[in-house]
Amino acid sequence: MALYRFFSPISIFLLFSLSAIPPPAAAAATADKVSLGLYYESLCPYSANFIVNYLAKIFNNGLLEIVDLNLVPYGNARISSNNTITCQHGPYECLLNSVEACSINAWPDVNKHFSFIYCVESVVLEHKYDEWESCFQKIGLDSEPVVDCFNTGNVEKLELQYAAETDALEPPHKYVPWVVVDGQPLYEDYEDFETYICKAYKGDLPTACKALPFEMREKKLYQPKPVSYAEESQHSLTISVGDQMDRDGKAST
Repeated sequence: MALYRFFSPISIFLLFSLSAIPPPAAAAATADKVSLGLYYESLCPYSANFIVNYLAKIFNNGLLEIVDLNLVPYGNARISSNNTITCQHGPYECLLNSVEACSINAWPDVNKHFSFIYCVESVVLEHKYDEWESCFQKIGLDSEPVVDCFNTGNVEKLELQYAAETDALEPPHKYVPWVVVDGQPLYEDYEDFETYICKAYKGDLPTACKALPFEMREKKLYQPKPVSYAEESQHSLTISVGDQMDRDGKAST
């Protein structure tokens, strides 16, 4: 009874009213992530360089927390009427595109599949792409899900899916790497993708964004970055159910 005397009807009303008001920080906490799409091909040196030396940064500086990353390993490949996939840098590129597609499917966690793709593209930069299967052991991931994806023919479905996604780009891609932030292509300014992400994000900016010199980047002289154009030479390889991979991740086409 003694406690009741300290609370008048008005104070009780205020307590209930205030408790019904959501905290102001809730809106910032639920800000939509920025979509980041990378359309690339595994043996393109410019794609490999972007993945290893630029894209990897967001996994270390906290920027990944505001990003929805979508990797599409297809690039400038083409599909004929009989579903033959023609790759720009030859049969091995078709193989590695398929392997990376299977890794994304096998490990939906972006940290896992990016770690594997990062490893593969690192050996590509070192001109040792035929050693890609060592990445399973280096990253500590079981090769079996990727092997099963390749051997059961699921890889064909994935490549057709990525082909359709790439062909549906608007505006159409002209080269790789083709980087898209919230539906807008960055063209040859793709190395500055972090700046575009931070400008597109509507919530509280992470520390990585605050460290970017926006004004300097806006005033700098634009310098096009190297790319692989779609109309350059193509080399064909048919990806079919008959292509097999052993349990160590080694392909035998």
